Amino acid sequence: MSVSLVTHTVTSADGTQIGYRTAGAGPGVLVVPGALNDADDYAALADALAARFTVHTVQRRGRAGSGPQGDGYGIAAECADLSAVRAATGAQYVFGHSFGGLVALEAARRDPGITKLAVYEPGVSVQGLFPTDWIPRYREFLAQGRPFDAFAEFAIGTGPSAARRNPRWLMALILRAVFRGERRAKVFRLLEANLREHEEIGRLDDSYPGYREVSADVLLMAGGKSDLPYVPPAFDRLTEVLPAARVHTFARLDHFGPERKGAEVAEAVSAFLLG
Repeated sequence: MSVSLVTHTVTSADGTQIGYRTAGAGPGVLVVPGALNDADDYAALADALAARFTVHTVQRRGRAGSGPQGDGYGIAAECADLSAVRAATGAQYVFGHSFGGLVALEAARRDPGITKLAVYEPGVSVQGLFPTDWIPRYREFLAQGRPFDAFAEFAIGTGPSAARRNPRWLMALILRAVFRGERRAKVFRLLEANLREHEEIGRLDDSYPGYREVSADVLLMAGGKSDLPYVPPAFDRLTEVLPAARVHTFARLDHFGPERKGAEVAEAVSAFLLG
């Protein structure tokens, strides 16, 4: 059963309006969505966390309820947005998933006021292992008005081994069958934002030594069934450089655990934050 939500907006450093949704009571936690996601996708996670925390789910720029990414978009803008929400809420804890995990790590590097950080398979690239070779064709398909082909290119380029084996035409058919209605419309609205976010992942390749500056306690979470080649090397490097980090693996979950099994992920996050 969903808890009561209140929607707020703040103004980020560049003047962009950033929305966020608040629920629950207790210590403040910011939830940072991944690429091709928005706050709606983390409703179950937020509901579960709201039993113990005041949860603020950020609607990252480029999504409904927030302003556009803007001409000067980059990781600094994402961190400024998170800083604005944190200033408005006083939250000291942060959870981030996938690209949102990268944003959370970068924000914690800049802001010692973040005291605990939980990230699920953050989009950290080590030695070029996070794939970006799909980006040129993806950009071309978007320019040609072919969103399913762009989406298929992304899914093959960054997905698990089962996805990587598919030809693009087959992946496009699969995505047409799986993504329908409003779910399809939302993904299509986010395809441009997804491009720029993954360009940032590529630009930040091998920048992980900077996370030595993170003063927060960090929980690194992974899905035992995610089968993404960039995750193990990223975790190896992160556990080496982060001053205070531990790893938790969900044996039965994949990369989409926070969206599909939000209550299970919330239990581990809650234990970490309250510990």
